[in-house]
Amino acid sequence: MNIILFGAPGAGKGTQGELLAKRFDLVRLSTGDLLRDALRRGTPLGLEAKRFMDAGELVPDSVILGLVREVMAAESARGGFIFDGFPRTQAQAESLDATLDEMGTPLAMVIVLDVDDETIVARLSRRLACPRCGAVYNLDTDKPKTAGVCDVCVTGLVQRSDDEASTVRRRLEVYRAQTAPLLAYYESAGVPMHIIAGDRPVDEVQADLVRRIES
Repeated sequence: MNIILFGAPGAGKGTQGELLAKRFDLVRLSTGDLLRDALRRGTPLGLEAKRFMDAGELVPDSVILGLVREVMAAESARGGFIFDGFPRTQAQAESLDATLDEMGTPLAMVIVLDVDDETIVARLSRRLACPRCGAVYNLDTDKPKTAGVCDVCVTGLVQRSDDEASTVRRRLEVYRAQTAPLLAYYESAGVPMHIIAGDRPVDEVQADLVRRIES
């Protein structure tokens, strides 16, 4: 079973995606996580990505798709994949379709976590991250055990620059511009699509997601 999970930054994709992956024995694929891991390990694709990032350029589709294909090849015996915020462009969507066709495992559905902009801005302004290991916390829903300190590596937490309100609003504009064509792409392909209200407690959203998947 393969699922694409869309949602604006701060909509809860990471939290819900991890819960779904555990429940249905899926491999969660987040390109952000894949990039950070490849950079940390210094893999060939990670080093190639770093070259673009150091130059202030977007990491090209070829690198992102290479990272995704590596994990899919390694984890192909598992129950399927949940793609967290991927694909981001139609070129990525078409390449993902081709890869899934080669594996003989088509998409089961697309799920969209729908949260209004002001709720997202408020959520992300309460988010802190560890600059060392990348762990993320929320001061409302997932506080660190010790205030201001990472539970994993005991490093001081910071607010990422991309979580500042003005930057979040720009990220939301980019998300809408990128995602609307993708939703139309999957609708035209006849892939089942579910829009889920994501501005509810985590357990309520998860229960709704599970119902949709199991039905």
